[in-house]
Amino acid sequence: MSKIIASAAIRGAYEVVRQAEEFFNKARTEKSEDTPIGFPDTAYYLPMANALLGLEAKTVGELKPILAHARELLGPEPKDALWFPYLGTALDAGIATMLSEEIIMVLRYLYAQEPQPDCNGFFSDTILRTLGIQLVDGRMPGFAAILGAAPDSDTAVRIVREFQKRSIMVFAGSSTNGVSIVDQLMEKKVQMGWDSYIVPYGRDTMSAIYPLSWAIRGALTFGGLKAGQARKCLEYCKNRVFAFGVTLGEVDDIKYATGAGAISMGFPIIADTAIPEIKPTGICTYEHVVHELDHAALVPRCIEIRGVKVSVSQIDIPVSYSAAFEGERVRREDTQVEFGGKYSTAFEFVHMKEMDQVEDGKIELIGPDIDLAKVGSAMPLGIVVEVAGRAMHSDFEPLIERKVHDFLNYAMGIFHMSQRDIIWVRVSKDAYASGFRLKHFGTIIHAQIHNLYSKIVDKVQVKIITEQAQVEAALKDARKTYAARDERILGMTDESVDVFYSCALCQSFAPNHICVISPERLGLCGAVSWLDGKVGYEIDPTGGNQPIKKTHTLDANKGQWQEVNDLVYRSSNRTIEKVSLYSLMEDPMTSCGCFECILALIPEANGFMIVNREFSGMTPCGMKFSTLAGSVGGGNQTPGFLGVGRLYVLSKKFILADGGLKRLLWMPKELKEFYRERFGKRADEVGVPNLLDLIADETVATTGEELVEYLTKVGHPALTMDALL
Repeated sequence: MSKIIASAAIRGAYEVVRQAEEFFNKARTEKSEDTPIGFPDTAYYLPMANALLGLEAKTVGELKPILAHARELLGPEPKDALWFPYLGTALDAGIATMLSEEIIMVLRYLYAQEPQPDCNGFFSDTILRTLGIQLVDGRMPGFAAILGAAPDSDTAVRIVREFQKRSIMVFAGSSTNGVSIVDQLMEKKVQMGWDSYIVPYGRDTMSAIYPLSWAIRGALTFGGLKAGQARKCLEYCKNRVFAFGVTLGEVDDIKYATGAGAISMGFPIIADTAIPEIKPTGICTYEHVVHELDHAALVPRCIEIRGVKVSVSQIDIPVSYSAAFEGERVRREDTQVEFGGKYSTAFEFVHMKEMDQVEDGKIELIGPDIDLAKVGSAMPLGIVVEVAGRAMHSDFEPLIERKVHDFLNYAMGIFHMSQRDIIWVRVSKDAYASGFRLKHFGTIIHAQIHNLYSKIVDKVQVKIITEQAQVEAALKDARKTYAARDERILGMTDESVDVFYSCALCQSFAPNHICVISPERLGLCGAVSWLDGKVGYEIDPTGGNQPIKKTHTLDANKGQWQEVNDLVYRSSNRTIEKVSLYSLMEDPMTSCGCFECILALIPEANGFMIVNREFSGMTPCGMKFSTLAGSVGGGNQTPGFLGVGRLYVLSKKFILADGGLKRLLWMPKELKEFYRERFGKRADEVGVPNLLDLIADETVATTGEELVEYLTKVGHPALTMDALL
């Protein structure tokens, strides 16, 4: 390892540890050692200290052993006249730096100094789980943590856009000579936030601990690792979290020290200045520290060094295209033209035709293009996609149709919301100025259907309709098909099929987890249905969705089949012997970490609560979502606790073996509103039409005692059901 880098890293570590000790002494003097501390919305206390040391720092005084360990990790700076092995010393200094930076940042929260203006601050557990499905399905192949500032704002934008085009999440922060890349991007009005894959974390190097602590939580959240398993956590980050650091401008001692911490996690550093390089030594996958002075080649160099597998979509449209633009919003003042929403008639419709009825690649515009529309006005829109293929059948139509949302949203400057006949689409002024026109909707859809569904679709043609009368005529036909589909899908039951499907999508992050998906139980991420599993298998017979033929029923009430158990045992690295698809209390299915909601037992009320990951308050089981998720995720099988997709609640198989829907006692008010329109039918079926009103929420109960009191007052049926325990 370069002696220059090792020396700088160790010097920087000494300085960061000194600042942490100074801040700690200030806090315990001014606040007292019993003062509570913590980052917002996390179950891992100080995540780095929790993962590496197994410590839980909940008060100022409990920071003392972390600081002491950081000080112990500091070794001597390399001598000019004497050589000794200093790789380990420098990496230890990196660990000391991360532990100390975490202390500094949590104390800043205590003093209300975080988050910094226009910056995100600490990355919550909720965000980690919300993005979980993108981490595991390849839409987000890696993370770039940028420290410093580019030579100018235009260069900063170009670098970030190149990462976006590759769907790589950018954490932007730190500064060089008083200038931060955050301000450079703001100057150019770049839209930042989780949805756009550009997250400003802070303007100083200390705040770089935020993306590093976010990475280490991946090991605890998805990997099923326990607090204190330091080596396994670091190896998990190296092997499964494809992150790297990018330093722009001068690299000072604190950046070197923080970089040494990143390297210890397997994350290489790429600089745009002529710093010394460190070639392979075994900590990172390839090189540890390299420089790339050509900003045009910087992003490809980063991809190469970290070994990130990316797919840059080469679609013939005049704007950039990637999943990073999916969450981009087009504001009204930036809108060239819009379609649908409350402003005009608009719909999208995919349907199957015979092979000789489809001309592959044909894109037809029926009506005026957006050139003729007044700026900021609304136009009618019909997007009719006709597909044909030897392996295509009608069950696949709605799945392809649902993907139109992603297809169009991935284009920079295009906003798309919802599906079917309630879509809302906007084209930005910038996209229009770049040459984007309605035909490009067809170009995108044609290319992406072939990219994703080439195993089942041979031909694709697209009609873009903007003439009002023809839009209404085509919509009338589409609505007939929408209704027929709904009837067909709603009529499917677990008994009506002889095959379930597995989903191993999340095993890249949670090695012991496997989902079993049936018509009446979707994946716990809420994103994979039985039909999705069927399509996944047809597209890739050796992929993550495998059929499970169920012939030997062990317990129909609990949802146990021999073939399901056999697959789960093999797929969980022989850690889980059996699962019950319809029970929360006996052999429940494992959870990865991407679940939309958590079900939890409330023993004193003889039933279960459900909480969605967006709810940050306290629940009647005495734990917030983040704390619950720490017990449920990582491929664990925890009776009484289960990660689920939110629509599972409306299934007739919802915890069937445990009493079903009538066992549901509490949910956040937001979730109640989500269910309200559809909940009534299921409540009627179980004989309690007003059940949703009997279920408590946070406005009436946040403790077990308050919950029992409320349920008794309203006469909830769970109180008179057979005891669960």
